[in-house]
Amino acid sequence: MLLVAGWAGLLHAQSMPEPGDGAGNNIAVQLLADGPPVAGKHWTLALHFTPKSAAWHGYWANPGDAGEPMRLQWALPKGWNAGDPRYPVPQLLDIAGLANYVFEGPYTVLVPIAVPEGADVANAPPISLRLDYLACTDKICVPERAKLTLYPGQAKSDARFDQWRADIAPDLDRKASFAIEGKQLRLAIPLPASADVPSPHVFIENRDLVSYSAPQSFHRKGNFLLADIPLGAGDAPQTVTGILKLSDGQGVRFAADPGVVPSGGTVVGASAAGLPSVWWALVGAFLGGLILNIMPCVFPILSLKALALARAGGEESGARRDALAYTAGVVLACLALGALMLALRAGGEQIGWAFQLQQPAVVVALLVLAVAITANFLGAFEIPGIAISGAAGSGSGSFATGLLAAFVATPCTGPFMAAALGAALLLPWGEALVLFGALGLGLAFPFLLLGFVPPLRRLLPRPGQWMVTFRRILAVPMALTALALAWLCWRLGGVGFALAGLAMAGLIVFGLSLFWNPALKTRRRSAASVAAIAVAVFALAIGMPKLVHPPGAAESDVIAAQPFSQAALAKARASGKPVFVWFTADWCLTCKVNERTSIEREATRVAFDKAGVVPMVGDWTRRDPEITAFLTQHGAAGVPLYLWYPAGGGAPQQLPQVLTPSLLESLAQGTAPGTGGSARPEAG
Repeated sequence: MLLVAGWAGLLHAQSMPEPGDGAGNNIAVQLLADGPPVAGKHWTLALHFTPKSAAWHGYWANPGDAGEPMRLQWALPKGWNAGDPRYPVPQLLDIAGLANYVFEGPYTVLVPIAVPEGADVANAPPISLRLDYLACTDKICVPERAKLTLYPGQAKSDARFDQWRADIAPDLDRKASFAIEGKQLRLAIPLPASADVPSPHVFIENRDLVSYSAPQSFHRKGNFLLADIPLGAGDAPQTVTGILKLSDGQGVRFAADPGVVPSGGTVVGASAAGLPSVWWALVGAFLGGLILNIMPCVFPILSLKALALARAGGEESGARRDALAYTAGVVLACLALGALMLALRAGGEQIGWAFQLQQPAVVVALLVLAVAITANFLGAFEIPGIAISGAAGSGSGSFATGLLAAFVATPCTGPFMAAALGAALLLPWGEALVLFGALGLGLAFPFLLLGFVPPLRRLLPRPGQWMVTFRRILAVPMALTALALAWLCWRLGGVGFALAGLAMAGLIVFGLSLFWNPALKTRRRSAASVAAIAVAVFALAIGMPKLVHPPGAAESDVIAAQPFSQAALAKARASGKPVFVWFTADWCLTCKVNERTSIEREATRVAFDKAGVVPMVGDWTRRDPEITAFLTQHGAAGVPLYLWYPAGGGAPQQLPQVLTPSLLESLAQGTAPGTGGSARPEAG
């Protein structure tokens, strides 16, 4: 098709043929009227195109990746005016990866003519039209021209007009809404829920606004059809117009203004165009889980896996059993967390991924686990399947380790699989759960390989006394994890809540050390440990909720940011100043790293002050339905999320989830790469 475009350019550069009536062109054209004109009313003319063979096609108002729209030059009686051409629903023609919006076979374009009051239609001078258009096959394009004439007083009705009118895409009686989020154009097109939409496709009339060949995804939500279309190279418009194809030859014409486009809904149009996005989401989920193995926030859990891998260096069956048990634990935990999140959202709860870390009781439970694992590594007690003894692996211990790894590690997935998790919030339950399963499989994949590939397993050092020392060393990152969780308890519930959590953890560890201490007799250690654990659990369930008194929002160290709310954001944007909004949480390591390295910097503050930037922060440490809804609108399942609103209005730019130190300074100075002095939408 590149040759097609080249031919078109070459032929345009050559001399045009002499104007004719269009009858002998590769696509012949006729100018016809729907009867004689009437003064003071609209009169409809038709441009009827007839290809000389099935190989030739013409183009819609927006031709797509290649081609040219027709150009009309009217010579009308004084006071008469021609309106915009009205087209049938075009067809999508893909040639060599280029998507073209075309008409194959005969087609008709209608043009309304406004006839003024008092016009002498019987003696009106002739109407002439010079029409330039492109006729193409899949191998060559030929620019063609026709000079057409019509005498209004002699015009007769054509019986085909009824069918031609039926072929034209009718206008919707309500405005649609559009929003640019990341690298997606999102549309909410009003369409009754009862309307059948077997094979939807949106033909956007704005040139270069969208990627013509990219797959489009569709959801139904009430009386709206929601469309997500990857952006092209065009600028953000004030209005988006186009034709929504409902089925072959059937569609509606719409106009969309900027507005809120809801998320969620039921997937429609199960065609090949929608499948790549699901498959890419699966790949993203798997890679997100795989990369998660090297994230710093997951290092304490990697220590557990390292101990299990060393144990698996023994017999073949034990290694495979451990690998399968660990994988089952990881995948089951991811599926359970995903299913719980989807169920709560279906029930009306505004929650997102990593919602478990917004619950004080869950964080206390993780704190108890971290303290217990630290004590285990230090030798305070030995639990079969977790302790290092050099014996055969324990399937139950590996399964429990997988559960714990996934439960603690999943909040770190944001930077690597935001698109996949955002898709999971929109897909049906079955497909969404497959995404969560792919995340778990990616997280468990290295351990699975070591369990089933003996050469890889032979690279591990032999079990020995070194493992005891190694276990003591691994107590350090686990202790640091416990301290981080204690800090999070303070952020969620205050000082009293954090101290109570540490006390409960200590009491439970004391009970475990009694229960698993072989120096004590069974009856004695059982009674003591059960009593201690019972007291701890009772206090945790009954007493600690009363201690929850969250401290005030953390103040920015350098940037004087105001708390986020929809009203505050609207007010800031109305001021005409640039606005930077970031969404964070105390339990999000990526968020904290970005804040330390790129946001809370003196250089950033100075650049913001000079540009008059309004900084705004959304703290998602605790549940906040307004923030959750805002994240969902922008296709984000969790934090971090960074949005830059340019001065004077316009669509926001979604920044990468891993910021560079100079990015915000460059945006404030209007010199960010690709912005040309003003922010343009792009995804991170």
